[in-house]
Amino acid sequence: MKRILLFLITNLAVLFTLSIVANVLCALLGTSMAEVVGPEWANLLIFAFAYGMIGSIISLLLSKTIAKFACGARTIDGSEGEAERWLVTTVEDLARRANVKTPEVAIYEGAANAFATGAFRNSALVAVSTDIMRQMSKEELRAVLGHEMSHVANGDMVTLTLVQGVLNVFVIIFSRVIASSLASGGRGSRRSNGGIYILLVLVLQLVLGILASLVVKWFSRRREYAADAGSAGLLGTPQPMIAALRRLGNLQPGTLPDSLKAMGIAEGKRTSIWSTHPSLGDRIAALESWTAA
Repeated sequence: MKRILLFLITNLAVLFTLSIVANVLCALLGTSMAEVVGPEWANLLIFAFAYGMIGSIISLLLSKTIAKFACGARTIDGSEGEAERWLVTTVEDLARRANVKTPEVAIYEGAANAFATGAFRNSALVAVSTDIMRQMSKEELRAVLGHEMSHVANGDMVTLTLVQGVLNVFVIIFSRVIASSLASGGRGSRRSNGGIYILLVLVLQLVLGILASLVVKWFSRRREYAADAGSAGLLGTPQPMIAALRRLGNLQPGTLPDSLKAMGIAEGKRTSIWSTHPSLGDRIAALESWTAA
């Protein structure tokens, strides 16, 4: 709940700051936002706030339902069999260690992968694929579950949504402000160049959206390192997590739906600016450094 409030406050602060900065700049240039952007400036702020905040919050609140539907995950309680009982018991133990309530535990059919999602630390979902359960030893799978529980304990799902929401606001506002300024040539209204304005908005929104996605992916890679270290902390040693990552490197990677890719245990074997996860080799090296420290 604290992170949700932070999300709301941050978006409001961003809008307030942008409004002040934009008006100051316009005053220095001898114009006004109504002249540069048009009389709908206030409506633009409201739209940016609604799109950047409300849309992201709704997506976050529905994340567990969407995740279950997207990969066909079924919730278990441990009564289904020995493997399911071990899985639920292990998650319960890790939740106690992480000082959070036990999340829902689910299994889905698919190649080796696992993910965590949910709007709140104490009402999350941890899911693993049937293949990762078959391919990994219990100690390796425990490390993977520790990684996912670290995401839950750190509130990574909310934080990632916060980052995405704030960037959405920037993209919406800056694409239109810059387009208005260019379309009007910095002089008067842009309405006489409406076609150029619309084209500029589309191009700028695409470019700024790509740049924003790179920031989100960079942040996502940072949180993966933190979750790996969190797993090592919960288990008292990084060796099981190192072993689990090495095992993943020898398995066919499990591809999650686009809406869940950033939540999975691994995305690929190479790191790039487009990756939501660091390479397995980079993550192993970070854990080995953690051991040396």
